[in-house]
Amino acid sequence: MKFELLHAETVYQGRAFEVRRDHLRTPDGRTVKYDIIEHTGSVIIIPVDAEGQMHFVRQYRHAAQIDLLELPAGTLEPGEPPAEAAAREIREEIGMEAENLVEIGAFYLAPGYSTELMHVFMATNLKHNPLEADADEFLSVEKLPVAEALRQAESGEMQDAKSLAALLLARQYLMVN
Repeated sequence: MKFELLHAETVYQGRAFEVRRDHLRTPDGRTVKYDIIEHTGSVIIIPVDAEGQMHFVRQYRHAAQIDLLELPAGTLEPGEPPAEAAAREIREEIGMEAENLVEIGAFYLAPGYSTELMHVFMATNLKHNPLEADADEFLSVEKLPVAEALRQAESGEMQDAKSLAALLLARQYLMVN
């Protein structure tokens, strides 16, 4: 079933994304409008240290009005390769550099209304090498054993969707009994 794009217009330009309004013809001939969030894409990193601890960040998310435990993540700069963004974000958010940084998958965060494709990276052989954090980020680093992180994800204690999806992709790479 093919939708035909009749025309598109930008209705909002923000710091991290823009909103585009698409005028479409549906397969049955009707005309509809879809508001789409145009996003450059993002990365999420699963950092695991030599002691089997997974590094998370806890940060306040105003839309949800709670502090959430999340894997380190961030937005791609226009034209930035995902691996470069992942290497930058892990240093900014948890102060660690990964000797091994491997992309293990990708997923659309909310394909019903957004173009954001999130790239998932496993990060191992970590060493201290921080970058200055973004001025608008207030977060704390928390470590959990891999098995405990997976338990919290599976029990519903972890509420961040991108972290849950990334952990599902990473499960096969994690040494858990």
